[in-house]
This record gives sequence, C-alpha cells and structure tokens, in this order.
Amino acid sequence: MGVKVLTIDDSRTIRDMLRATLNGAGFTVVQASDGVEAMETLDREGPPDVIITDINMPRMDGYGVIENVRRRPELRSIPILVLTTESDQAKKQRARDAGATGWVVKPFDPDKLVEAVRRVAA
Repeated sequence: MGVKVLTIDDSRTIRDMLRATLNGAGFTVVQASDGVEAMETLDREGPPDVIITDINMPRMDGYGVIENVRRRPELRSIPILVLTTESDQAKKQRARDAGATGWVVKPFDPDKLVEAVRRVAA
C-alpha cells in the first residue's frame, strides 16, 4: 500500500493543489478543511503516514492539531509537516515545541514538498 497523507488547510485552492501534487506523486490523499474536521477524519479514517497542516485556520488551528495528535498514543509517531505562509522564527519554534516534524512555506514548490513527504514517511 502507498503512503497516505492527511492534508489540512482552510483554503480550497491549497487543498486542490496539495491533492494534485501528492496524487501525482503516487500518494493517497485525505483532506480536511480545519483542525476539528482533521481530528474527526483521523477518528474515521485511522492514522495516515504523514500529516500536512496549515497553521492559521478557523475552529482549531495547526498548533491545536499538532498538540491533539501528539497527545494520542496511536498517532504520536506520525510525522507532521507545517505548510504555511508564516515564516516567523517564534511561530516555527512553537510548532516544533508542539511536536511538528518540519516546516514548508507557501507557496510551496511541488517537487520539494513531495521530497519532504517522502523523507519523513521513510
């Protein structure tokens, strides 16, 4: 079975770009539009191999997603990539402290994103 990636972003355009990029690289993509929907999706679909989350979203932001995932033993080891327009060092550190594995700045380079997913999924 291939690599399953959960993408979480409130922008439909970004979700569509992520789906096209990741499907094109052979990954299975499951999507959520915010952190609350992401946690519901994890309960319904089971753990993915990699999570890619935005930071700034309604209902539950990316920090909340990271913290919630890291609290659950069955999800704790899943790599989490943060995909955001934010480049502030304090925000990066907050994400790292919460348990993020890596950081990708939007707009993303499709090849670099695929490479990052392959690297953390290995």
